[in-house]
This record gives sequence, C-alpha cells and structure tokens, in this order.
Amino acid sequence: MSNLVNKHYSHVEQIRLVQDNLNTHTPGSFYEVLDPEEAFELGQQFDLHYTPKKGSWLNMAEIEFSALSTQCLDRRIADVETLRDEVEAWTKKRNVNRITVNWQFTQTKARAKLNRHYQNVKKLI
Repeated sequence: MSNLVNKHYSHVEQIRLVQDNLNTHTPGSFYEVLDPEEAFELGQQFDLHYTPKKGSWLNMAEIEFSALSTQCLDRRIADVETLRDEVEAWTKKRNVNRITVNWQFTQTKARAKLNRHYQNVKKLI
C-alpha cells in the first residue's frame, strides 16, 4: 500500500480502494507493520469501499476475467505493450456493446437449490 501511495499515485489526494470484507482489510492493519504515525498517515490516503459480504459481485468479476482470458488472452502475446493494447481494445468493445453479466441466480433459485441446508438448520433449532 505504501508503494501504491508513494510510487504510483503520489500525485493524488486520495485513493479510492474497493476491497472485500476480509477482517484484515482495515486501516488498523497498517499498525501491525508500521510505526503509529506512519500507519495513520497511510490510512488517511485511502477512501475505503467494501463489497457486500454476501453477494454475487465476486462471481461477476470472475466471469469477466474468464471472458477476458478466453476472448483476448487465449494466445501468446509477445510484449507488454501489445498486451495493454489488446486488453484495452477488448474492454472498449465490451463497453461500446454494453456487455454485462446476466446474473440469473435469483433468491427463489437460491432457496430451491439450498433448501436441503435449510432443513438441517431447522433440525438444529
């Protein structure tokens, strides 16, 4: 995180960081590895946003990476510049075509699929 702030984004006031809800993903974690003053200063550099604890966002991200992998990165790419160009072109095409993940696992479907687990919980209560 220090590297992000000091090397890559030293010119910005604050970095918006989107991350999952893992219990170590807090500014308090900086205090475990840095002096208190440095940990506080580093923590102030981030605007933290957490993804939902129980949600399909991770599955959607994985679907997007899978699409990138199969549609764009399914061959040897000789150098970093070409890789950047290819990924940028792929991304622009998806954005222009407004391609999104069509999430179809509804609450009703989840309850039907996971019903056997609900039965086990009822027995424990």
